[in-house]
Amino acid sequence: MPAEIDILIQDDRWKDVGLTRLCRHAFAAVFEERGISGAGYSLSVLACDDKKIAQLNEDFRGKKKPTNVLSWPEHDLAALVAGEDPGPPPPTTGFEDSLGDIAVSFDTCAKEAADTGLTLDNHLTHLLIHGALHLLGFDHERDGDAVLMEGLETKILATLGVKDPYC
Repeated sequence: MPAEIDILIQDDRWKDVGLTRLCRHAFAAVFEERGISGAGYSLSVLACDDKKIAQLNEDFRGKKKPTNVLSWPEHDLAALVAGEDPGPPPPTTGFEDSLGDIAVSFDTCAKEAADTGLTLDNHLTHLLIHGALHLLGFDHERDGDAVLMEGLETKILATLGVKDPYC
């Protein structure tokens, strides 16, 4: 059974993207790669614009600018040593245990996709995978963690037929 995904669309431009399908596809690939069942877990996705994500970025990260994706993990699953796998999330209790929240900005996602020659679907799939990995304890602040996270993203994207975004 897949994870419960709650999607809040604050920008109508997202309605034509097929966001529900892309979320299910991306998150299922992440769970499969990590060897965990999505059953019993939930996560939320906010589909917004640059104005909203810039506000969130400033409020939570102190950065006064828009970004493509933000994540708020429910649990601190980060590895203590750079480059180590953070391991699986805590087991569910039979209820819908939240992994956390992800926000994506249409403006930045669409601009980045156009600038790099990617389809919006492929770029968004990458960002959703990136966000989901953050919820599972992965990060890219330390060099070893960035190498591990980017490698996982590339591997997961390849299973979906999406080219390596880091090449």
